[in-house]
Amino acid sequence: MSERESMEYDVVVVGGGPAGLATAIRLKQLAATEGQEISVCVLEKGSEIGAHILSGAVMDPQALTELLPDWKNMGAPLDTPVAEDEFLFLTETGARKTPNWLLPECFQNHGNYVISLGKVARWLGEQAETLGVEIFPGFSAAEVLYNDQGAVRGVATGDMGVGRDGQPTDHYQQGMELHAKYTIFAEGARGQLGRQLIDKFKLGDGRDPQAYGIGIKELWEIDPAKSRPGLVVHTAGWPLDSDTYGGSFLYHLNDNQVAVGMVVGLDYANPWLSPFEEFQRYKTHPAIRKHFEGGKRIAYGARAITAGGLLSLPKLVFPGGALVGCEAGFLNASRIKGSHAAIKSGMMAAEAAFAALATERSHDELSAYPAAFETSWLHVELNKARNFKQWFKKGRGVGTLMTGIEQWLLKGNMPWTIHRTKPDYACLQPADQCPKIEYPKPDGVLTFDRLSSVFISNTNHEENQPIHLTLKDASVPVSINLAKFAGPEARYCPAGVYEYVKNDDNTDRLQINAQNCVHCKTCDIKDPTQNIVWVTPQGGEGPVYSGM
Repeated sequence: MSERESMEYDVVVVGGGPAGLATAIRLKQLAATEGQEISVCVLEKGSEIGAHILSGAVMDPQALTELLPDWKNMGAPLDTPVAEDEFLFLTETGARKTPNWLLPECFQNHGNYVISLGKVARWLGEQAETLGVEIFPGFSAAEVLYNDQGAVRGVATGDMGVGRDGQPTDHYQQGMELHAKYTIFAEGARGQLGRQLIDKFKLGDGRDPQAYGIGIKELWEIDPAKSRPGLVVHTAGWPLDSDTYGGSFLYHLNDNQVAVGMVVGLDYANPWLSPFEEFQRYKTHPAIRKHFEGGKRIAYGARAITAGGLLSLPKLVFPGGALVGCEAGFLNASRIKGSHAAIKSGMMAAEAAFAALATERSHDELSAYPAAFETSWLHVELNKARNFKQWFKKGRGVGTLMTGIEQWLLKGNMPWTIHRTKPDYACLQPADQCPKIEYPKPDGVLTFDRLSSVFISNTNHEENQPIHLTLKDASVPVSINLAKFAGPEARYCPAGVYEYVKNDDNTDRLQINAQNCVHCKTCDIKDPTQNIVWVTPQGGEGPVYSGM
């Protein structure tokens, strides 16, 4: 095979979400201020900027204001200010509202905006291109490149047109190498390359294991008479049991639209639990269904989130590059927000990279980035919430009580720190030790099945390509996951990718419907044997989220 073509840049950014685009924008801003020329490119595996972006979302505009102070006049799609907060504790039929004066600051959203993060990302992409950033959508970074000293020197995009058998087809197109003095990784939660870098450079050593959740979201068009733009509703309690971390969000946008979703912590113990089905069940609650009756579901998606917070943040830098945004885990789970943290982390990484380039350095550690984080408002914010996830891993009652004490009574200034040692995948219990959960059939009006949901996520994959959901050992799903955990893949996947089917001789096998994959990464995280490894498919594939 011929040597791959290559392109040279000062900085390559992997990932076109808020963190990656903020990195690119800030680099170009600094270069313009100093009258310098630097070359910056952004690789985005989605078919367009925003195609793979999924978030609730309520956005704190603080970081965006630092990045682009005139964002309102520039047309940023932040046009639904939060008007009202509600926090409900749900039982199966009842709902108890927490008085607003009792809500900790982390649950208050005055001054924030209900947004489509996908639209914000598309707008940020336009600002980046205006500044001269080269953006390449539809190209997936599939491999990290290293120089002779072991430092990161860029990435290579994946080959296109490879058949299921691994051989080139008539449409074969070889990937390209992008070389850079510094490479910034902004792939989002559980990024394929970021995970490799964390392992290779031992960036997670001495930190708590990362904690994850799966967020499942729908967008609805509702009865105009029920529309309350700016209403923000969060819930805890039913349908999840008291030992399972999770909660819901329901946000009223303009244009008679409502974003609704549920986050379930991926440290749940019962293998019979299905986050997708729990979310569908949640919508049937009397306090929730009233928003949607007479409406129509118009979009669906799912994405893992990093929720471990400050104590789970890996080392942010390594020779030749850095991790930003949810790639590292900057999301503030207590506030249910991450986009402001993603933007701020990208800005700090950009400032460190620009300073290094100005001194003609390359491929070393950008130590100024973690140093800037240590003295930033973002560190102060995450430090206040450092115990949030840890308390909730002890159960909802303990988590609610201690969050109230730490966030409401002590205002985040607690003198203690709680640590974790157990990764999420190790929390799953054998199926015969857990109560089986029977979920109701969907009605097709308020509740739905996986396949109809995937259909409106606009997910597409070329079928004749290697399956991107790879198994380290093909025998493990049946011999361990099915035998011991009753095949949890079929329940934790929100897209119907995994199903156990019978062979002709009545033995079992795991069937992987890779074309359904919405790139949420849940399987890579929750598989109890860590046998599933998610790798990027061809560029431009996966979901195409609209308005999400």
